[in-house]
Amino acid sequence: MTNPSDIGLVGLGVMGASLARNMESKGFRVSVFNYIPSVTAEFLEGPGKGKNFYGATSYASLVASLSVPRKVFLMVTAGKAVDAVLSELVPLLAPGDVIIDGGNSDFHDTRRRHKMLTAKGIRFVGCGVSGGEEGALKGPAMMPGGSPEAWPLIRPIFHAIAAKAADGTPCCDWIGPDGSGHFVKMVHNGIEYGDIELICECYQLMRDGLGMSNPEIQETFKKWNEGELDSYLIGITAQILGKKNSTGNGFLIDSILDTAGQKGTGKWTVQAALDEGTPLTLIGEAVFARCLSARKEERVAAGVLSGPEIPGRAGDQDLTGQLKDALLAAKIVSYAQGFDLLRAASEEYGWQMDCGRIARLWRGGCIIRSVFLDTIHDAFREQPGLQNLMLAPWFRDTLARAQEGWRQAVCTATRLGIPVPALSAALTYYDGYRCARSGANLLQAQRDLFGAHTYERTDRPRGEFFHTKW
Repeated sequence: MTNPSDIGLVGLGVMGASLARNMESKGFRVSVFNYIPSVTAEFLEGPGKGKNFYGATSYASLVASLSVPRKVFLMVTAGKAVDAVLSELVPLLAPGDVIIDGGNSDFHDTRRRHKMLTAKGIRFVGCGVSGGEEGALKGPAMMPGGSPEAWPLIRPIFHAIAAKAADGTPCCDWIGPDGSGHFVKMVHNGIEYGDIELICECYQLMRDGLGMSNPEIQETFKKWNEGELDSYLIGITAQILGKKNSTGNGFLIDSILDTAGQKGTGKWTVQAALDEGTPLTLIGEAVFARCLSARKEERVAAGVLSGPEIPGRAGDQDLTGQLKDALLAAKIVSYAQGFDLLRAASEEYGWQMDCGRIARLWRGGCIIRSVFLDTIHDAFREQPGLQNLMLAPWFRDTLARAQEGWRQAVCTATRLGIPVPALSAALTYYDGYRCARSGANLLQAQRDLFGAHTYERTDRPRGEFFHTKW
Protein backbone atom coordinates (compact mmCIF):
# COMPACT_ATOMS: atom_id res chain seq x y z
CA MET A 1 0.00 0.00 0.00
CA THR A 2 1.45 3.39 -1.01
CA ASN A 3 0.17 5.18 2.09
CA PRO A 4 0.14 2.63 4.92
CA SER A 5 -1.64 3.37 8.17
CA ASP A 6 0.15 3.75 11.51
CA ILE A 7 -2.37 1.63 13.37
CA GLY A 8 -5.56 -0.35 12.79
CA LEU A 9 -8.63 -0.24 14.99
CA VAL A 10 -11.25 -2.98 15.16
CA GLY A 11 -14.63 -2.09 16.66
CA LEU A 12 -16.37 1.20 15.95
CA GLY A 13 -18.70 1.40 18.92
CA VAL A 14 -18.80 4.57 21.00
CA MET A 15 -15.36 4.04 22.56
CA GLY A 16 -13.70 2.64 19.44
CA ALA A 17 -14.92 5.43 17.19
CA SER A 18 -13.83 8.06 19.70
CA LEU A 19 -10.36 6.54 20.05
CA ALA A 20 -9.97 6.36 16.27
CA ARG A 21 -10.85 10.05 15.99
CA ASN A 22 -8.43 10.85 18.80
CA MET A 23 -5.58 9.03 17.04
CA GLU A 24 -6.29 10.70 13.70
CA SER A 25 -6.46 14.13 15.31
CA LYS A 26 -2.92 13.62 16.64
CA GLY A 27 -1.53 13.09 13.14
CA PHE A 28 -1.78 9.30 12.77
CA ARG A 29 -3.33 7.52 9.80
CA VAL A 30 -5.82 4.96 11.12
CA SER A 31 -7.33 1.95 9.38
CA VAL A 32 -10.78 1.19 10.80
CA PHE A 33 -12.86 -1.97 10.61
CA ASN A 34 -16.17 -3.12 12.06
CA TYR A 35 -17.68 -6.56 11.50
CA ILE A 36 -20.89 -4.84 10.40
CA PRO A 37 -19.85 -3.07 7.15
CA SER A 38 -22.54 -0.40 7.44
CA VAL A 39 -21.03 0.79 10.73
CA THR A 40 -17.68 1.39 9.04
CA ALA A 41 -19.40 3.18 6.16
CA GLU A 42 -21.39 5.39 8.53
CA PHE A 43 -18.23 6.32 10.41
CA LEU A 44 -16.35 7.24 7.22
CA GLU A 45 -19.29 9.30 5.96
CA GLY A 46 -19.85 10.88 9.36
CA PRO A 47 -17.14 11.88 11.86
CA GLY A 48 -14.41 10.36 9.66
CA LYS A 49 -15.34 12.13 6.46
CA GLY A 50 -12.41 13.93 4.87
CA LYS A 51 -10.04 12.71 7.58
CA ASN A 52 -6.96 10.50 7.40
CA PHE A 53 -8.76 7.15 7.74
CA TYR A 54 -8.73 4.00 5.66
CA GLY A 55 -11.91 1.93 5.74
CA ALA A 56 -11.11 -1.77 5.71
CA THR A 57 -13.73 -4.18 4.43
CA SER A 58 -12.14 -7.33 5.88
CA TYR A 59 -9.44 -8.37 8.32
CA ALA A 60 -7.20 -9.12 5.33
CA SER A 61 -7.59 -5.60 3.91
CA LEU A 62 -7.03 -4.16 7.39
CA VAL A 63 -3.76 -6.04 7.83
CA ALA A 64 -2.61 -5.19 4.29
CA SER A 65 -3.15 -1.50 4.96
CA LEU A 66 -0.77 -1.28 7.94
CA SER A 67 2.89 -0.36 8.18
CA VAL A 68 5.24 -3.05 9.51
CA PRO A 69 5.42 -4.09 12.30
CA ARG A 70 1.65 -3.94 12.26
CA LYS A 71 -0.26 -2.58 15.23
CA VAL A 72 -3.95 -3.48 15.69
CA PHE A 73 -6.07 -1.98 18.50
CA LEU A 74 -9.16 -4.03 19.46
CA MET A 75 -12.14 -2.19 20.94
CA VAL A 76 -14.66 -5.02 21.07
CA THR A 77 -16.79 -6.47 23.85
CA ALA A 78 -14.77 -8.35 26.46
CA GLY A 79 -15.00 -12.13 26.51
CA LYS A 80 -15.82 -14.40 23.57
CA ALA A 81 -15.81 -11.52 21.06
CA VAL A 82 -12.10 -10.89 21.67
CA ASP A 83 -11.25 -14.54 21.09
CA ALA A 84 -13.39 -14.55 17.94
CA VAL A 85 -11.51 -11.55 16.53
CA LEU A 86 -8.14 -13.07 17.42
CA SER A 87 -9.04 -16.33 15.65
CA GLU A 88 -9.51 -14.42 12.39
CA LEU A 89 -6.82 -11.80 12.81
CA VAL A 90 -3.82 -13.76 14.12
CA PRO A 91 -3.35 -16.03 11.06
CA LEU A 92 -2.94 -12.88 8.93
CA LEU A 93 -0.20 -11.36 11.09
CA ALA A 94 3.54 -12.02 11.28
CA PRO A 95 5.94 -12.43 14.21
CA GLY A 96 6.75 -9.05 15.69
CA ASP A 97 3.30 -7.56 15.00
CA VAL A 98 1.33 -6.09 17.90
CA ILE A 99 -2.25 -6.65 19.05
CA ILE A 100 -3.72 -4.40 21.75
CA ASP A 101 -6.90 -5.34 23.59
CA GLY A 102 -8.35 -2.05 24.83
CA GLY A 103 -11.58 -3.45 26.29
CA ASN A 104 -12.40 -4.29 29.91
CA SER A 105 -11.13 -7.85 29.65
CA ASP A 106 -10.75 -10.14 32.64
CA PHE A 107 -7.03 -10.18 33.43
CA HIS A 108 -7.11 -14.00 33.54
CA ASP A 109 -8.19 -13.98 29.88
CA THR A 110 -5.43 -11.49 29.08
CA ARG A 111 -2.80 -13.72 30.69
CA ARG A 112 -4.08 -16.68 28.66
CA ARG A 113 -4.07 -14.72 25.40
CA HIS A 114 -0.64 -13.28 26.11
CA LYS A 115 0.80 -16.75 26.59
CA MET A 116 -0.89 -18.08 23.44
CA LEU A 117 0.17 -15.17 21.22
CA THR A 118 3.72 -15.00 22.58
CA ALA A 119 4.18 -18.60 21.44
CA LYS A 120 3.27 -17.42 17.93
CA GLY A 121 5.68 -14.48 18.04
CA ILE A 122 2.86 -11.92 18.29
CA ARG A 123 3.33 -9.11 20.81
CA PHE A 124 0.17 -8.81 22.87
CA VAL A 125 -0.87 -5.88 25.07
CA GLY A 126 -3.84 -5.71 27.43
CA CYS A 127 -4.56 -2.03 27.90
CA GLY A 128 -7.01 -0.55 30.36
CA VAL A 129 -8.68 2.59 28.96
CA SER A 130 -10.58 4.89 31.31
CA GLY A 131 -12.52 8.07 30.75
CA GLY A 132 -15.63 7.03 28.89
CA GLU A 133 -16.61 8.48 25.51
CA GLU A 134 -15.26 11.95 26.26
CA GLY A 135 -11.99 10.57 27.56
CA ALA A 136 -11.53 8.31 24.54
CA LEU A 137 -12.03 11.29 22.24
CA LYS A 138 -10.11 13.97 24.12
CA GLY A 139 -7.63 11.97 26.17
CA PRO A 140 -8.12 8.87 28.35
CA ALA A 141 -5.99 7.39 31.08
CA MET A 142 -4.30 4.31 29.62
CA MET A 143 -2.83 1.31 31.45
CA PRO A 144 -0.92 -0.96 29.02
CA GLY A 145 0.73 -4.20 30.06
CA GLY A 146 1.87 -7.35 28.29
CA SER A 147 4.78 -7.93 25.90
CA PRO A 148 7.45 -5.36 26.85
CA GLU A 149 8.86 -5.38 23.29
CA ALA A 150 5.59 -3.81 22.14
CA TRP A 151 5.91 -0.71 24.30
CA PRO A 152 8.49 1.20 22.21
CA LEU A 153 6.35 0.56 19.13
CA ILE A 154 3.06 1.84 20.57
CA ARG A 155 4.36 4.44 23.05
CA PRO A 156 4.39 7.40 20.60
CA ILE A 157 0.72 6.82 19.73
CA PHE A 158 -0.38 6.15 23.30
CA HIS A 159 1.43 9.17 24.74
CA ALA A 160 -0.02 11.38 22.01
CA ILE A 161 -3.65 10.37 22.61
CA ALA A 162 -3.60 10.00 26.40
CA ALA A 163 -4.84 12.67 28.79
CA LYS A 164 -2.21 15.02 30.14
CA ALA A 165 -1.84 15.83 33.83
CA ALA A 166 -1.47 19.43 34.99
CA ASP A 167 2.33 19.16 34.60
CA GLY A 168 1.96 17.92 31.00
CA THR A 169 2.84 14.29 31.77
CA PRO A 170 0.84 11.75 29.71
CA CYS A 171 -1.57 9.73 31.83
CA CYS A 172 -0.22 6.55 30.33
CA ASP A 173 2.67 4.39 31.47
CA TRP A 174 3.85 0.82 31.02
CA ILE A 175 2.44 -1.31 33.84
CA GLY A 176 4.20 -4.67 33.54
CA PRO A 177 3.95 -8.19 32.07
CA ASP A 178 0.97 -10.22 30.74
CA GLY A 179 -2.32 -9.26 32.46
CA SER A 180 -1.02 -6.45 34.68
CA GLY A 181 -2.52 -3.63 32.61
CA HIS A 182 -6.02 -5.04 32.73
CA PHE A 183 -5.59 -5.86 36.42
CA VAL A 184 -4.79 -2.21 37.17
CA LYS A 185 -7.83 -1.10 35.16
CA MET A 186 -9.95 -3.58 37.09
CA VAL A 187 -8.77 -2.13 40.41
CA HIS A 188 -9.36 1.38 39.06
CA ASN A 189 -12.96 0.37 38.39
CA GLY A 190 -13.25 -1.18 41.84
CA ILE A 191 -12.14 2.07 43.45
CA GLU A 192 -14.64 3.82 41.18
CA TYR A 193 -17.41 1.58 42.55
CA GLY A 194 -16.37 2.54 46.07
CA ASP A 195 -16.16 6.27 45.37
CA ILE A 196 -19.56 6.34 43.70
CA GLU A 197 -21.22 4.44 46.55
CA LEU A 198 -19.67 6.78 49.15
CA ILE A 199 -20.99 9.83 47.29
CA CYS A 200 -24.44 8.28 46.97
CA GLU A 201 -24.56 7.54 50.70
CA CYS A 202 -23.70 11.17 51.49
CA TYR A 203 -26.40 12.30 49.03
CA GLN A 204 -29.02 10.07 50.64
CA LEU A 205 -28.12 11.27 54.12
CA MET A 206 -28.47 14.90 53.05
CA ARG A 207 -31.70 14.18 51.16
CA ASP A 208 -33.44 11.94 53.68
CA GLY A 209 -31.63 12.70 56.93
CA LEU A 210 -31.59 16.48 56.63
CA GLY A 211 -34.39 17.00 54.13
CA MET A 212 -32.10 19.12 51.95
CA SER A 213 -33.30 20.16 48.49
CA ASN A 214 -31.43 19.29 45.31
CA PRO A 215 -30.05 22.85 44.95
CA GLU A 216 -28.82 22.73 48.57
CA ILE A 217 -27.14 19.36 48.06
CA GLN A 218 -25.69 20.58 44.76
CA GLU A 219 -24.18 23.61 46.46
CA THR A 220 -22.66 21.37 49.14
CA PHE A 221 -20.95 19.17 46.55
CA LYS A 222 -19.72 22.27 44.70
CA LYS A 223 -18.04 23.51 47.89
CA TRP A 224 -16.57 20.09 48.59
CA ASN A 225 -15.09 20.04 45.09
CA GLU A 226 -12.98 23.11 45.85
CA GLY A 227 -10.67 21.51 48.41
CA GLU A 228 -9.35 18.12 49.48
CA LEU A 229 -12.31 16.35 47.88
CA ASP A 230 -11.72 17.92 44.45
CA SER A 231 -12.36 15.09 41.99
CA TYR A 232 -14.13 14.23 38.76
CA LEU A 233 -16.89 12.28 40.49
CA ILE A 234 -17.68 15.04 43.01
CA GLY A 235 -17.76 17.54 40.13
CA ILE A 236 -20.21 15.57 38.00
CA THR A 237 -22.38 14.90 41.05
CA ALA A 238 -22.92 18.63 41.47
CA GLN A 239 -23.66 18.90 37.74
CA ILE A 240 -26.23 16.07 37.88
CA LEU A 241 -28.09 17.56 40.84
CA GLY A 242 -28.73 20.78 38.93
CA LYS A 243 -30.24 19.13 35.85
CA LYS A 244 -33.95 19.85 35.36
CA ASN A 245 -36.41 17.52 33.65
CA SER A 246 -36.90 18.18 29.95
CA THR A 247 -40.43 19.31 30.80
CA GLY A 248 -38.99 21.86 33.20
CA ASN A 249 -41.02 20.27 35.99
CA GLY A 250 -38.67 19.26 38.81
CA PHE A 251 -35.19 17.74 38.73
CA LEU A 252 -34.15 14.80 36.58
CA ILE A 253 -32.45 13.04 39.49
CA ASP A 254 -35.84 12.58 41.19
CA SER A 255 -37.21 10.78 38.10
CA ILE A 256 -34.42 8.20 37.91
CA LEU A 257 -35.23 4.75 39.30
CA ASP A 258 -32.96 3.73 42.21
CA THR A 259 -31.72 0.45 40.72
CA ALA A 260 -27.99 0.40 39.90
CA GLY A 261 -26.42 -1.47 37.01
CA GLN A 262 -22.94 -2.98 36.80
CA LYS A 263 -20.79 -4.60 34.13
CA GLY A 264 -18.68 -6.92 36.28
CA THR A 265 -15.34 -5.21 36.93
CA GLY A 266 -16.29 -4.39 40.52
CA LYS A 267 -17.20 -8.01 41.12
CA TRP A 268 -13.91 -9.14 39.54
CA THR A 269 -12.01 -6.82 41.87
CA VAL A 270 -13.65 -8.35 44.93
CA GLN A 271 -13.05 -11.87 43.60
CA ALA A 272 -9.37 -11.05 43.04
CA ALA A 273 -9.15 -9.68 46.59
CA LEU A 274 -10.57 -12.93 47.95
CA ASP A 275 -8.03 -14.89 45.89
CA GLU A 276 -5.19 -12.77 47.31
CA GLY A 277 -6.54 -12.69 50.87
CA THR A 278 -6.76 -8.89 50.74
CA PRO A 279 -9.52 -7.19 52.81
CA LEU A 280 -11.28 -5.13 50.14
CA THR A 281 -14.28 -4.47 52.36
CA LEU A 282 -15.36 -1.03 51.11
CA ILE A 283 -15.43 -2.03 47.45
CA GLY A 284 -17.13 -5.29 48.37
CA GLU A 285 -19.92 -3.39 50.11
CA ALA A 286 -20.22 -1.07 47.11
CA VAL A 287 -20.76 -4.06 44.83
CA PHE A 288 -23.32 -5.61 47.19
CA ALA A 289 -25.11 -2.26 47.51
CA ARG A 290 -25.69 -2.32 43.74
CA CYS A 291 -26.98 -5.89 44.02
CA LEU A 292 -29.41 -4.85 46.77
CA SER A 293 -30.54 -1.78 44.83
CA ALA A 294 -31.53 -4.02 41.93
CA ARG A 295 -34.09 -5.76 44.17
CA LYS A 296 -36.44 -2.82 43.91
CA GLU A 297 -39.69 -4.78 44.25
CA GLU A 298 -38.42 -6.65 47.30
CA ARG A 299 -37.33 -3.39 48.94
CA VAL A 300 -40.72 -1.80 48.31
CA ALA A 301 -42.46 -4.85 49.77
CA ALA A 302 -40.10 -4.73 52.77
CA GLY A 303 -41.70 -1.44 53.81
CA VAL A 304 -43.60 -3.46 56.41
CA LEU A 305 -40.32 -3.83 58.35
CA SER A 306 -40.05 -1.28 61.13
CA GLY A 307 -37.32 1.33 61.54
CA PRO A 308 -36.67 4.65 63.26
CA GLU A 309 -38.52 7.80 62.35
CA ILE A 310 -36.49 10.16 60.14
CA PRO A 311 -36.98 13.70 61.46
CA GLY A 312 -35.99 15.44 58.21
CA ARG A 313 -35.16 19.09 58.85
CA ALA A 314 -35.12 18.35 62.57
CA GLY A 315 -32.03 16.21 62.03
CA ASP A 316 -28.45 17.01 62.98
CA GLN A 317 -27.57 20.22 61.12
CA ASP A 318 -23.84 19.57 61.68
CA LEU A 319 -24.18 16.48 59.50
CA THR A 320 -22.86 18.07 56.28
CA GLY A 321 -19.55 18.92 57.94
CA GLN A 322 -19.34 15.44 59.40
CA LEU A 323 -20.16 13.92 56.02
CA LYS A 324 -17.36 15.87 54.39
CA ASP A 325 -14.91 14.36 56.88
CA ALA A 326 -16.46 10.92 56.45
CA LEU A 327 -16.26 11.06 52.67
CA LEU A 328 -12.63 12.21 52.71
CA ALA A 329 -11.57 9.53 55.20
CA ALA A 330 -13.48 6.77 53.45
CA LYS A 331 -12.01 7.76 50.05
CA ILE A 332 -8.54 7.36 51.58
CA VAL A 333 -9.52 3.88 52.76
CA SER A 334 -10.84 3.05 49.28
CA TYR A 335 -7.50 3.94 47.68
CA ALA A 336 -5.58 2.21 50.49
CA GLN A 337 -7.47 -1.04 49.91
CA GLY A 338 -7.08 -0.75 46.13
CA PHE A 339 -3.32 -0.23 46.29
CA ASP A 340 -3.05 -3.03 48.84
CA LEU A 341 -4.61 -5.35 46.27
CA LEU A 342 -2.25 -4.08 43.56
CA ARG A 343 0.74 -4.79 45.81
CA ALA A 344 -0.50 -8.29 46.65
CA ALA A 345 -1.17 -9.20 43.01
CA SER A 346 2.16 -7.78 41.90
CA GLU A 347 3.91 -10.11 44.33
CA GLU A 348 1.71 -13.08 43.40
CA TYR A 349 2.25 -12.78 39.64
CA GLY A 350 5.77 -11.29 39.63
CA TRP A 351 4.64 -8.10 37.91
CA GLN A 352 6.87 -5.69 39.90
CA MET A 353 4.32 -2.90 39.52
CA ASP A 354 5.16 0.62 40.71
CA CYS A 355 2.24 1.95 42.78
CA GLY A 356 3.55 5.51 42.64
CA ARG A 357 3.61 5.51 38.83
CA ILE A 358 0.12 4.02 38.73
CA ALA A 359 -1.18 6.86 40.92
CA ARG A 360 0.33 9.41 38.53
CA LEU A 361 -1.33 7.98 35.45
CA TRP A 362 -4.74 8.26 37.18
CA ARG A 363 -4.35 12.05 37.58
CA GLY A 364 -6.16 12.86 34.34
CA GLY A 365 -8.62 11.36 31.89
CA CYS A 366 -9.92 8.61 34.16
CA ILE A 367 -13.06 8.42 36.29
CA ILE A 368 -11.31 8.34 39.69
CA ARG A 369 -8.99 11.28 39.09
CA SER A 370 -8.75 13.37 42.23
CA VAL A 371 -6.61 16.05 43.80
CA PHE A 372 -4.63 13.79 46.13
CA LEU A 373 -3.25 11.33 43.55
CA ASP A 374 0.00 13.32 43.53
CA THR A 375 0.09 12.85 47.29
CA ILE A 376 -0.36 9.09 46.81
CA HIS A 377 2.52 9.11 44.32
CA ASP A 378 4.73 10.99 46.77
CA ALA A 379 3.87 8.58 49.58
CA PHE A 380 5.06 5.56 47.59
CA ARG A 381 8.13 7.44 46.34
CA GLU A 382 9.17 8.37 49.88
CA GLN A 383 8.46 4.86 51.22
CA PRO A 384 8.85 2.32 48.38
CA GLY A 385 8.02 -0.52 50.78
CA LEU A 386 4.90 1.20 52.15
CA GLN A 387 2.54 -1.59 53.22
CA ASN A 388 -0.61 0.49 53.53
CA LEU A 389 -1.37 4.00 52.29
CA MET A 390 -3.01 4.89 55.61
CA LEU A 391 0.41 4.70 57.27
CA ALA A 392 1.92 7.49 55.14
CA PRO A 393 2.16 10.77 57.13
CA TRP A 394 -0.33 12.92 55.17
CA PHE A 395 -2.95 10.18 55.06
CA ARG A 396 -2.40 9.17 58.68
CA ASP A 397 -2.79 12.79 59.84
CA THR A 398 -5.85 13.39 57.64
CA LEU A 399 -7.57 10.28 58.98
CA ALA A 400 -6.84 11.38 62.54
CA ARG A 401 -8.31 14.81 61.85
CA ALA A 402 -11.39 13.50 60.03
CA GLN A 403 -12.27 10.50 62.15
CA GLU A 404 -14.48 12.28 64.72
CA GLY A 405 -16.80 13.61 62.01
CA TRP A 406 -16.60 10.25 60.24
CA ARG A 407 -17.73 8.42 63.36
CA GLN A 408 -20.50 10.90 64.03
CA ALA A 409 -21.80 10.62 60.46
CA VAL A 410 -21.93 6.82 60.64
CA CYS A 411 -23.62 7.00 64.06
CA THR A 412 -26.21 9.48 62.75
CA ALA A 413 -26.96 7.28 59.74
CA THR A 414 -27.39 4.24 61.99
CA ARG A 415 -29.64 6.18 64.37
CA LEU A 416 -31.81 7.35 61.47
CA GLY A 417 -31.92 3.94 59.80
CA ILE A 418 -30.28 5.21 56.59
CA PRO A 419 -27.93 2.57 55.07
CA VAL A 420 -24.28 3.57 54.70
CA PRO A 421 -22.55 0.24 53.96
CA ALA A 422 -19.43 1.76 52.38
CA LEU A 423 -18.89 4.57 54.89
CA SER A 424 -19.28 2.13 57.78
CA ALA A 425 -17.19 -0.62 56.15
CA ALA A 426 -14.37 1.89 55.65
CA LEU A 427 -14.52 2.89 59.31
CA THR A 428 -14.59 -0.73 60.46
CA TYR A 429 -11.55 -1.48 58.27
CA TYR A 430 -9.71 1.51 59.74
CA ASP A 431 -10.47 0.38 63.29
CA GLY A 432 -9.63 -3.22 62.44
CA TYR A 433 -6.29 -2.25 60.89
CA ARG A 434 -5.22 -0.20 63.90
CA CYS A 435 -6.35 -2.87 66.41
CA ALA A 436 -3.24 -4.41 67.98
CA ARG A 437 -5.17 -7.30 69.55
CA SER A 438 -8.41 -8.52 67.93
CA GLY A 439 -10.87 -11.22 68.94
CA ALA A 440 -9.42 -13.69 66.44
CA ASN A 441 -7.74 -15.63 69.25
CA LEU A 442 -11.20 -16.92 70.18
CA LEU A 443 -11.83 -17.75 66.51
CA GLN A 444 -8.66 -19.87 66.43
CA ALA A 445 -9.70 -21.63 69.62
CA GLN A 446 -13.07 -22.46 68.09
CA ARG A 447 -11.46 -23.79 64.91
CA ASP A 448 -9.13 -25.95 66.95
CA LEU A 449 -11.97 -27.34 69.08
CA PHE A 450 -14.27 -28.37 66.22
CA GLY A 451 -11.67 -29.16 63.57
CA ALA A 452 -8.27 -29.59 65.21
CA HIS A 453 -6.96 -26.76 63.02
CA THR A 454 -4.31 -25.78 65.61
CA TYR A 455 -3.27 -22.30 66.78
CA GLU A 456 -0.18 -20.23 67.57
CA ARG A 457 0.60 -18.93 71.06
CA THR A 458 1.52 -15.45 72.30
CA ASP A 459 4.30 -16.88 74.49
CA ARG A 460 5.99 -18.89 71.73
CA PRO A 461 7.69 -17.92 68.41
CA ARG A 462 5.55 -17.45 65.29
CA GLY A 463 5.36 -20.59 63.17
CA GLU A 464 4.90 -23.03 66.07
CA PHE A 465 1.43 -24.59 66.11
CA PHE A 466 -0.44 -26.26 68.97
CA HIS A 467 -3.55 -28.37 69.44
CA THR A 468 -5.60 -28.81 72.61
CA LYS A 469 -7.96 -31.62 73.56
CA TRP A 470 -10.75 -29.27 74.66
